[in-house]
Amino acid sequence: MPLINLPEFSNDLLAEFSARNAERIDTPVIQPAEPFLDIAGEDLRRRIFMTESETGASLCLRPEFTIPVCLRHIETATGTPKRYAYLGEVFRQRRDGANEFYQAGIEDLGDINIPGADARAIGDATGILARLLPGRRLSVTLGDQAVFEAVVQALGLPLGWQKRLIHAFGNMTQLEALLASLVSSQFVTGLDDDIARLVASDDEPALVAHIEQEMQATGYSTNASRSPLEIARRLKEKLILSETRLDDAAFHVLEEFLSLHVPLVNASAALAGFADAAGLKLGNALSRFNGRVGALADAGVDLSCLDYRAAFGRPLDYYTGLVFEVTAEGSSAVLAGGGRFDRLLTFLGATDRIPAVGFSFWLDRIETERAAA
Repeated sequence: MPLINLPEFSNDLLAEFSARNAERIDTPVIQPAEPFLDIAGEDLRRRIFMTESETGASLCLRPEFTIPVCLRHIETATGTPKRYAYLGEVFRQRRDGANEFYQAGIEDLGDINIPGADARAIGDATGILARLLPGRRLSVTLGDQAVFEAVVQALGLPLGWQKRLIHAFGNMTQLEALLASLVSSQFVTGLDDDIARLVASDDEPALVAHIEQEMQATGYSTNASRSPLEIARRLKEKLILSETRLDDAAFHVLEEFLSLHVPLVNASAALAGFADAAGLKLGNALSRFNGRVGALADAGVDLSCLDYRAAFGRPLDYYTGLVFEVTAEGSSAVLAGGGRFDRLLTFLGATDRIPAVGFSFWLDRIETERAAA
């Protein structure tokens, strides 16, 4: 079905994709909802348009392209490395702008040269935007989920707290609320006395037996989504989380890290200095970060337009490393955004781990910037 109301620069965009050896593909507008509900993250989940098949299966209007492109790659059993391009409509509620709009982008699957692929994604996004917005200076904000994960892990927090903080990365309101709860002891509430006593005693078999008995007595066991053992371990995890307190020194380390905001050319030194001062070993995450900076320089990307902000993330849960967004001077509108999602294809059913990175353009925003020039 031909697309209508496409921006007039769409053919130029497709030519740019072709010149970068990206194969254009399309994906169905109606998508299975489960991958988006399970993987994409809370921010997208609450904005998608849901529907249902005749058999009761949950479906949705395509809210973005990355998951559909990856699903198509898995279904067609195409080998890697592979570069896909797309241009089409997506449907999701937006705070500003129409709920039905065009996106275009490139997904780069299977390139094992991680720094090189990251640099190519940023270089392609900025290079194409420079052609579409001649004379406009671009700014790139870059973050790294892997560096944040390394900092959280190095602080030695319980795994449950690590997961919570990592899940909140990029959402400063949520992250600050979690940090506030970490500096003061919390208490698990709403448990009956027997459950609370068994959880506190750390007697897992007795706790499991008690939960199983209660589930059978109430009839809940016939349609429970979790087993008694899973419920017992979840209660134990909640107790551990509630009793964990982040000491002042560790809290200030996290605060200092999240406050880092420097030109990318100074970021490697800033991160190394932070790690040394805090006594943290960031290991591979820092090495990969430095490798990416080197690859960007080797690719001829103008590093003067790139900033590193330690607290910067994007509101999609499948990102694993690099995240970035591009704006044009004089405007706050995000024109392109992307990042690395090395675990996504495995989550979606790929039998092998496939490294991946990509980016999207918001065509309506680009059209607005072109009209303002």
